[in-house]
Amino acid sequence: MSSRAGLRFLQNSRFARASFKKNIGRRYQTADATATPTLQQSTFQKLWNSPIGVKTVHFCDFARPAESLSLSQNLAITTTGAIWTRWCFIIKPRNLLLAAVNFFLCCVGVTQVTRIMMYQKSIEGLSAEEIAEKNAKEAANTAQGIAKDPEGAANKAVN
Repeated sequence: MSSRAGLRFLQNSRFARASFKKNIGRRYQTADATATPTLQQSTFQKLWNSPIGVKTVHFCDFARPAESLSLSQNLAITTTGAIWTRWCFIIKPRNLLLAAVNFFLCCVGVTQVTRIMMYQKSIEGLSAEEIAEKNAKEAANTAQGIAKDPEGAANKAVN
């Protein structure tokens, strides 16, 4: 029995016919008959002005203060961009557009990591090597805590 038989059954069912009859008049109606074309926004304008739209991508927000950025998250973004840029050149056929996107992702990550390191250096008066060593120790301590008590770490993350 093919998948088309199931589709035909659904199309011929009473539910499908009743649903179609109920919605047939709504197909060509506009949401607001009194709205003028100048007040209506295009799909791009709706996407651009949406509170969850294009302008709300946070990892490349260079106006965001450096103290609110996460070093581990931005290191992950940098690493991901570098790895996938290289991978795009290895696979056949080469995907140059994807390589370009990942290259710029890596560039954004490097920029944000640099901002974080400069901020930490200005606050603590430490050298870049000392800051990197301190951050590595913090990450190692976090990883050890997760390895010792995964449930406790998960509860901390949720709370």
